[in-house]
Amino acid sequence: MIKIDHSLLSAMAEKARKAIRKRAHHTFHKSSDDVLQRFLNAMQPGTYLQPHKHEDPDKREVFIALTGRFVVVEFDHAGRITDHIILDPNTQDYAAEVEPRIFHTVLCLDPDSIAYELKDGPYNPIDDKNFATWAPREGESGCSEYIQKILSALNLRV
Repeated sequence: MIKIDHSLLSAMAEKARKAIRKRAHHTFHKSSDDVLQRFLNAMQPGTYLQPHKHEDPDKREVFIALTGRFVVVEFDHAGRITDHIILDPNTQDYAAEVEPRIFHTVLCLDPDSIAYELKDGPYNPIDDKNFATWAPREGESGCSEYIQKILSALNLRV
């Protein structure tokens, strides 16, 4: 049995606090060949996940908020926001599923936020994500400004 308890979540939040990228993963699947990839994603505000889509091969991705708050944002091919949801266990908005071929990102809104993520497998880093060319790459200048642009468009603050 895989158990997700307070001890594991506390350890994950601490790892994310210390990480340069402000996030940490804990995987549950046995290998990258598993047909269902499952992991915890602990994040701190300011971490940046470049908008991307899962296409060729097509994959669904599910985000379930365990602690804290996230905003899951979908975009069209030009980078315009088409939909979003604030995941927050306190408001009973727990999860979102992003369909294949849809550009999306996840922004962390609260310290020590942790999501349980599920994605169709297998995982191959070469073709797992198709990154949006209209958004900065992770590590490039402009990532913080891009996060703020999205948050402002959605009238959100961190």
